[in-house]
Amino acid sequence: MSDSEKYDLIAIGGGPAGYAGAIRAGQLGKKVACIEAERAGGTCLNWGCIPSKALLKAAELYQSIKHSDDFGISSSNVDFNFSKVIERSRKVSDQMGSGIEFLFKKNKVDYFVGCGQITNPGTIEIKDGEHTGKILNAENILISTGCKARTLPDVKVDGERVMTSREALVMKKLPESIVIIGAGAIGVEFAYFLNSFGCKVRLVEMLPRIIAVEDEEVSKILSRSFKKQGIEVSVSTSVENISVEKNSVKLDLVKNGKTESIEAESILLAIGVVANTNGLLSDKIKLETEKGFIIVNDRYETNIDGIFAAGDIIGPPWLAHVATYEALQAVNGIFNQSEPKRVKEFPGCTYCQPQIASVGLTEAQVKESGIPYRVGKFPFMASGKAVAVNHKDGFVKVLIGEQYGEILGAHIIGSNATELIAEYVLAMNTEITAEEIHHTIHAHPTMSEALAEACGAAYNKAIHI
Repeated sequence: MSDSEKYDLIAIGGGPAGYAGAIRAGQLGKKVACIEAERAGGTCLNWGCIPSKALLKAAELYQSIKHSDDFGISSSNVDFNFSKVIERSRKVSDQMGSGIEFLFKKNKVDYFVGCGQITNPGTIEIKDGEHTGKILNAENILISTGCKARTLPDVKVDGERVMTSREALVMKKLPESIVIIGAGAIGVEFAYFLNSFGCKVRLVEMLPRIIAVEDEEVSKILSRSFKKQGIEVSVSTSVENISVEKNSVKLDLVKNGKTESIEAESILLAIGVVANTNGLLSDKIKLETEKGFIIVNDRYETNIDGIFAAGDIIGPPWLAHVATYEALQAVNGIFNQSEPKRVKEFPGCTYCQPQIASVGLTEAQVKESGIPYRVGKFPFMASGKAVAVNHKDGFVKVLIGEQYGEILGAHIIGSNATELIAEYVLAMNTEITAEEIHHTIHAHPTMSEALAEACGAAYNKAIHI
C-alpha cells in the first residue's frame, strides 16, 4: 500500500470508544478507518445501554399506567405485548446504528465490518466478512474492542434457559420465573424490567448487598424498594449445582452453610465482563495486560509504539461515557491537539426504578481516607415536585470536605437521578463548593432543588427539612 493510502488512524472496534475516536480523528482531517465486528455502535448501542433503556422505559410506562389511579385517572384492562416491547428496542438500536454510519460518512471515516487482527505494528488484516483478507496499514492503531459478558464454566448459554444480557435483550417471550445471578447494574436493571411485566424474579448476589459499588445507604433503599415491588433478593449467597433441564433450570443457593434448592424457567448471568481480545493479535504482537485487560500509559499508549487502547478493553469502570472520553483524549493526544487526561471523576448510573446515580467517593471510602467531612442529605419526600409527580422515594446525599467545602462524592437514588447527577459531576470537575451550589438558584418546582438543599443540609441551612 502506498503512503497516500496509509491511514493516520485505524480504530478496531466501533463502540463508544472506537466510533468516537474515529469520528474525532476525521474531524481533525485525518485519514481514518474503523473496523467493527458486527455493527457501528458496538455492544453499548446494539446490545447494551441503548436497547436496555428502551426496555426499561416500557416497563416504567406500564407501571405508571397500572398505577394511574393515584392521579385520579382510571384505566382498565391494561395489557402489554412483550414481543412488541422487544421489537421497539431493536428498532431504536437500528436507528442509532444508522446514525453512527451516517456520521462515519460525514467525517470521511472508512467503515469495515469484520474482525480486525493486528498482524504487525501498523498492519491490520480483516479476518472475516466481505473484506476478508484485506490488509490495512496505519501510523496509529486504537484498540477499542470492549468487553463481553462473563459466563460460567460448564453452563452453556442457549438464549432460552441460560442467558446473558445479550440474549435477554431479544427474548422471544417473557419467562414466568427467572433467577438473576449478580446484582450489579445489569442484574438490577433486568430484575426491575422483568418483574414489572409480571415475571417472578429472584436476584442473587454473593456480596453482602446489591449494587455493592454504590454507597451503602443507596443499596439499602434499592433493596427495600425491590422487595416492595415483589422482587426476591438474596445477598451473601452463592450459586451451586446448576442443572439445565428441558423446561427449567435447577440450582442450589448457599448462604451461611445452608442450602436452598430452587427451580426457575430461566437464569440470567450478570456476573461481570471479560476483555474481548479473541483474534485481536497475531503471535507476533505481545501487548502487556493485567487480568486480560490491556495496560496503557497516561497517553493511552500500549507497550508497543503506535498502538493505543481506550474504553472497556483497558479495564474498569466499564462505562460507555468513560470509553468515549478516553478515546477522545487518546486521539487528541495522538495528533497533538491537547495533552491527554486519564479519567478522574465520572458518573455511574443504574436505570432501574428508583434510579441510582453517583460520582466520587462513597461515605465508607471517605471515612477510610481519613478526610474530615460533612454529610448533606435531602429526601425527595420533602420535594414539592417529587411529591406532585408521585416520585417521592429516595434521597440526595452529598459528602463535603470539612476544610475547603469541596464535594468528595454525591449519591442520588430516585426518579431522574441519572439526569440530576451531571450538576455534581460538573461541580467536582470545576471545583465548585457545596455552598456555591446551595447559593445557586434552582428553579421551583423541580427535582433539582434537592441538589441545592442537600448541600445546604450539610450546614444546617436546608429550608424544607
